[in-house]
Amino acid sequence: MPSVSLKNIFKTYDDGKVKAVNDVSFEVEQGELFGLIGPDGAGKTSIFRILTTLLLPDKGTATVEGLDVVKDYRAIRNKVGYMPGKFSLYPDLSVEENLNFFATVFGTTIRENYNLIKEIYVQLEPFKKRRAGKLSGGMKQKLALCCALIHKPTVLFLDEPTTGVDPVSRKEFWEMLKRLKAQNITILVSTAYMDEATLCDRIALIHSGKILTVDTPANISAAYPDKLLEVKANKMSALLNALSRFQKVSGSYAFGEYAHVSVNGNEENIEGELKNYLQLAGLENIEIKPIKASVEDYFIKLLK
Repeated sequence: MPSVSLKNIFKTYDDGKVKAVNDVSFEVEQGELFGLIGPDGAGKTSIFRILTTLLLPDKGTATVEGLDVVKDYRAIRNKVGYMPGKFSLYPDLSVEENLNFFATVFGTTIRENYNLIKEIYVQLEPFKKRRAGKLSGGMKQKLALCCALIHKPTVLFLDEPTTGVDPVSRKEFWEMLKRLKAQNITILVSTAYMDEATLCDRIALIHSGKILTVDTPANISAAYPDKLLEVKANKMSALLNALSRFQKVSGSYAFGEYAHVSVNGNEENIEGELKNYLQLAGLENIEIKPIKASVEDYFIKLLK
């Protein structure tokens, strides 16, 4: 039995004008670290709120640990931990008071489940008397995770937990998730950061409320259908304009200081041919090399 299952879930807002979740189906296995990857407004938060019983679906069925999200909402709330995207703890309570409050709500104590949060809480302990609202972004994130774990959930939902957090704290957070996964907790995390997709066991790419594909990050990258080149020149705007006119290019876009270029077919000399073309277009300092597609490259390809 999957830990989480959605079948043909729909959710609309504004009298049906906005399709936030549009016929979404996927399953998450027990003990899996599963990522829901997509931009803001893709429907990630609506899906998480349905699965944590905070929002009713318009159509379809969804279960968590075999329990129906509509009929068994009380039982589900005792089994799941939820960390919303926006910091939602009590800012005027201290770190210790927030954690005690959430433990009490679920009829447990910090001492009873301390082993589950120990590795995270030891970083907070020096600040346990500090008001939650005065913590840094990374520390708020750690406190929210402790509060979501204190009742020992079997499924953990983390809605864009690293948004607005510095790179070091992001890295630390994902390391914490790996350790939690080792304790056989099923983890669903949503993020708009494509680089975080590779840290999941499997991912679902979502856009405008629809699931585009579900697979491992490696399989998704490997499924990229074209040859992909990384191209650099002295002027990005002129480079992209020139690439758009080259017949063998099926798509190109800026990717940092480079352009990622999809080429039709697998011609061996395409790099030399493209370089000559760009030189004739007046571009200088041209660099071209083949690269492996990332999850982000595949996502962009699916949208075109």
